[in-house]
Amino acid sequence: MKTFKIQNIIRGNVKAMKAYSSARDEYVSDGSKMVFLDANENPFENGVNRYPDPLQRNLKAVLAEQKKVSEDQILLGNGSDEVLDLLFRAFCEPRQDNVITLPPTYGMYTVLSNLNEVEERKVQLNQDFQPDVEAVLNAVDSNSKMIFICSPNNPTGNLMASKKIRQLLDGFDGLVVIDEAYIDFSNEKSWISELSKYPNLVVTQTLSKAYGLAGIRLGLCYASKEIITILNKIKPPYNVNELTQKRALERVSNLDAVTSEVNSILEQREVLIEALGEVSFINEIFPTEANFVLARVDNATERYNQLIANGVVIRNRTTQPLCENTLRFTVGTPEENKKLIDTLKSIP
Repeated sequence: MKTFKIQNIIRGNVKAMKAYSSARDEYVSDGSKMVFLDANENPFENGVNRYPDPLQRNLKAVLAEQKKVSEDQILLGNGSDEVLDLLFRAFCEPRQDNVITLPPTYGMYTVLSNLNEVEERKVQLNQDFQPDVEAVLNAVDSNSKMIFICSPNNPTGNLMASKKIRQLLDGFDGLVVIDEAYIDFSNEKSWISELSKYPNLVVTQTLSKAYGLAGIRLGLCYASKEIITILNKIKPPYNVNELTQKRALERVSNLDAVTSEVNSILEQREVLIEALGEVSFINEIFPTEANFVLARVDNATERYNQLIANGVVIRNRTTQPLCENTLRFTVGTPEENKKLIDTLKSIP
């Protein structure tokens, strides 16, 4: 492995700045009955009149135990998009630095690159939707700060080969960010278990998919204590609201329910894949370890419009690299999948 030093990639202004200290940072309740007159809050109790815990300690305690990491290795954000944006803001100098992405992939990497005025260097996946490690490392220069790897990948559904990811972790002096939004639908273990081995590894996850909490917007980031400290330094003090923290804590504390729903989705994924194979205009079904299936059809735009006309909304991915004439089908409930399958089979 190359010698990775976090201090070499922090933006100068971030390194020099002092974080904002909120009232809830300066006094942390130990559960004692106190009169809180420190934060200029409305004193009349209604459940949300007080500022939320800026470090989400109760929720992190549960996540730390489940993921076998320490609480200071976790950052929570207002969706994964905020977590990703914080990484750009902490480590990429606008109009100077660059990041590497591997299309076809999650579109927010491009949006955040543009927003932060950071060059995005796109190194297309190969025909098997796997990284071309040599091409990626050839695209790197002294201003390359991050490589983004979505695994399982969106929109293709496949896992990136662990051997290739290790080669990138070993060969790159910047951060390798593995976006695991769909990891709960895969049989493979999370890269969180490798954090102690790779100081330049960052893993992002979400409660929007397997946990069914897309509406509360909660993203998770796991990394070294040093990386998390930097991100905490620049995040808004109350970025995760009280209602989100409470709802998330309830959900992550009930893993049996989450597991039951994930198992149902996996069962229905197999039903859907089998049915798609019987549809005349579907030419190819790609392997998936996510809660969706990507398929190549004869005419994606025509088939998309036909499904819309029949009350079924899917995603047309034909504009993405390597994804010409592909449609992405999210796995729904048994009733929703039956509606989709019946509609597909009825289309001439």
